[in-house]
Amino acid sequence: MIQQGRVKVNGKVTMDKGVIIDSINDMVIIDDQPIQLENYFAYVMLHKPEGFITTLSDEFNRPTVIDLISDVSKRLYPVGRLDCETSGLLLLTNDGNLTYQLTHPKHEVMKTYVAKIKGVPNKSAVNRLSNGIDIGGYITAPSFIEIAKQDGSFCFVTIKIHEGKNRQVRKMFDAIHHPVISLERISIGLLNIGNLAKGKWRYLTNDEIIYLKSL
Repeated sequence: MIQQGRVKVNGKVTMDKGVIIDSINDMVIIDDQPIQLENYFAYVMLHKPEGFITTLSDEFNRPTVIDLISDVSKRLYPVGRLDCETSGLLLLTNDGNLTYQLTHPKHEVMKTYVAKIKGVPNKSAVNRLSNGIDIGGYITAPSFIEIAKQDGSFCFVTIKIHEGKNRQVRKMFDAIHHPVISLERISIGLLNIGNLAKGKWRYLTNDEIIYLKSL
């Protein structure tokens, strides 16, 4: 399988039959399907605050989301990313299979955000966002856009997308000249942040884990 180019390690095809992997830290994919040893998995929901970066460590000693997780014996990894100034629902796990399922573009897992933006976009601008918009060399997929509340110089917008390009939501609103003031992700699929306080975390329930795996 290695000689046939069917094996990837951390996203790259490997032709090296002697490569050494770590069963926790490295992701091995054969024929586009992730594999890993049976292990005890942990699944956590975090309400990420602004000002924390979605990495395990930072060379500039900025606070990371891992700093907010305590009393978990397993080393957890963020499922996807939220940029530093975006708050909201972030999943962390050591289950590489689930991470792959939730983040691979082909699975089109819907994510819902609430954005506070400058001004109030007109119908034409909303349609441009809904139908797909150029955010700098990339045309976004169709999305759901709804103006939830207006207040003079700004408004709140609910946006649902299944993509995860870097700073995508912010770039989308920049493209219609209504920059984001604040941004929060409130759900992944039907999994909602609920009343979990900002900066707090909890383990997912068995039903929530089963639901996420069904996506």
